Amino acid sequence: MKIISLATSVLLFACANRTIAQEKPNIILIFTDDLGYGDVGRFFQNQRAKEKGLPAVYTPRLDLLAMQGAQLTNQYCAAPVCAPSRGSLLSGRSQGHANVRDNQFDKALDDNHTLATVLKGAGYTTAAFGKWGVQGETEDASQCPAHPNKRGFDYYYGYIRHSDGHEHYPKEGVYSKSPKEVYENYTNVVAGLDKCYTADLWTAAAKKWIIEQNHNKAQNKPFFVYLAYDTPHAVLELPTQPYPKGGGLNGGIQWIGKPGRMINTASGIVDSWVHPDYANATYDDDANPLTPEVGWPEVFKRFATDTRRIDDAVGDIVQLLKDLNIDKNTMIVFASDNGPSKESYLSGKPYSPTFFKSYGPFDGIKRDCLEGGVRVPVIAWWPGKIPGGRVVETPSVSYDWMATFADMAGIPSPALSDGTSLLPSLTGQGVQKDGLVYIEYFNGEITPKYSDFTKEHKGRKRNQMQMIRLGDLVGVRYDIKSQDDHFEIYNVVNDPQEANNLSSLPEMALVQQKMKAKVLQSRRPDESAPRPYDNALIPAVDVANPVRGVEWRIYTGDFPWVPEIGSLQLSKSGFSERPISDIGSLKENKLLYYTGYIQAPKDGEYRFSLVSGSGTILRIHDCLVIDEDFGYQKGDNRCSTIMLKAGMHPFRLYINQKSTDKAMLDFKWQGPDFGEQIISDESYFHN
Repeated sequence: MKIISLATSVLLFACANRTIAQEKPNIILIFTDDLGYGDVGRFFQNQRAKEKGLPAVYTPRLDLLAMQGAQLTNQYCAAPVCAPSRGSLLSGRSQGHANVRDNQFDKALDDNHTLATVLKGAGYTTAAFGKWGVQGETEDASQCPAHPNKRGFDYYYGYIRHSDGHEHYPKEGVYSKSPKEVYENYTNVVAGLDKCYTADLWTAAAKKWIIEQNHNKAQNKPFFVYLAYDTPHAVLELPTQPYPKGGGLNGGIQWIGKPGRMINTASGIVDSWVHPDYANATYDDDANPLTPEVGWPEVFKRFATDTRRIDDAVGDIVQLLKDLNIDKNTMIVFASDNGPSKESYLSGKPYSPTFFKSYGPFDGIKRDCLEGGVRVPVIAWWPGKIPGGRVVETPSVSYDWMATFADMAGIPSPALSDGTSLLPSLTGQGVQKDGLVYIEYFNGEITPKYSDFTKEHKGRKRNQMQMIRLGDLVGVRYDIKSQDDHFEIYNVVNDPQEANNLSSLPEMALVQQKMKAKVLQSRRPDESAPRPYDNALIPAVDVANPVRGVEWRIYTGDFPWVPEIGSLQLSKSGFSERPISDIGSLKENKLLYYTGYIQAPKDGEYRFSLVSGSGTILRIHDCLVIDEDFGYQKGDNRCSTIMLKAGMHPFRLYINQKSTDKAMLDFKWQGPDFGEQIISDESYFHN
């Protein structure tokens, strides 16, 4: 084997923010249910409130959080409905690679890297509170295959089942007429939860756990909290009483811990208290200044109260961090799982997101791949690290948080993640790498016919949908019949409502071509969520002056998983005729990284197989073709098929080689007109 030395000491840019903090920061990720972009003050409601007569929701504590931190105005959820959105968030993978897709509620999140496993690998203690919903369906929820305690969380308190999150009083079952199950780890504890409104309950449990971590000085570990509210979802049940005054250690919601009086708001009348800002609120229902204003319908008072309750809880948690003197070493991320809902589970009380214009300046709601269904309100707060008042307009998506949190913790992100670290955008230090915002989803209903929406979007059949964002341009496809269907193309910076379809412009022909190629190059089919483009051939790329062989790089280090290379220091690099397993010293722990092009001789289906003595990841384009990392057993033979056009296809092969591993790499393929064989040297190129 001929190996040509290219460089022996090249330093790739390590994460520009790795030195931000000498101490690993605590991380609190707050995730709400069906809260629209337009429901948060600084994103939309504040400007709405200035227009005389229009009803508005107030979120003063979230507004303060945004003023003191960063407001991410161009972040997307991974899918426009709950379960797939949460599955992608937790797994760091887009809907092109996540195993929970479409409307697969209660499907088990696959046994792979999660936000919790990654942060545990960095020395964090981890806890989840509230709604889970990706556990796998079993009669006994404590035995479900993807219980939070089996996906990296040291502690769990909340609703495991998705449907239980449709009730905000778990013991009384006000709406559902039956009690639900609340689990503390593997034990159902609902019997003692009299009059516990879930937003209060999850907040109290999270505060209690954070206090315990802070008191456990001997442990001396940072913590990660995933606080997933099931409000303000369509049940729209009300709290029992006002939010307790103050906040933090000695105020706000408090954990009492006595059965029947578990928290300090577990008294009074369930589903009864309306926030005084909304109790007697009026609005001009017909825009006629000569007619009197009328009172808000009850259902909207409920929604506003539930949203304000979350706002109070966030302020309570911020005060707790200050009381514990850990606020300057804690990041809070606040986000929502998807756009606003049109649902109300209350009999005879229909709900519409038009009342508060919860979709903001966009068209679309929950279950739409238009901006209103997938653009969500996101705030990141980290005193002293994220400048106050920062507005981040860089496009991003919820599965970017895995890479971001890993970056904060000083470790490389797993190579299987589809996200990119947002720290440069958040802190203003370093250069933000380009990420990929990609969404796919199926829903058999239509986009509502709201008067705010453009004519083209009203009553539109959804079916198979895709959305991709490239810079300022968004491509959207509804009711997809085949890969040949054109994307509508919108400049969502200048046209946030997506009213002006640019796809017919001559200058958009190349953009159309790029979008069609990119969506195929960024996903893998899933039999449980079939798409009409699953068998489309992935386009090849043009390569100027290709040269035989591949580039190799060595990154020395003992990595807990197959790492992405962006934050690693390069030890050696060079070229070889093909990927091999024994470059560099076998006595050191290292990542072997190969990159180049594989030339497919003709159109068709290709089957790649790989056997290695070490954890391995293979991507062709951005498709995750082979994943031999999490739970990898030495000698595993993994194989996968992919549809390729004839021509050059970029690949990235990562091998996390330990000094104790046997150097072994058996990399084969099978094509449309040949059987399984070693990929020949003549098929590899680089430039």
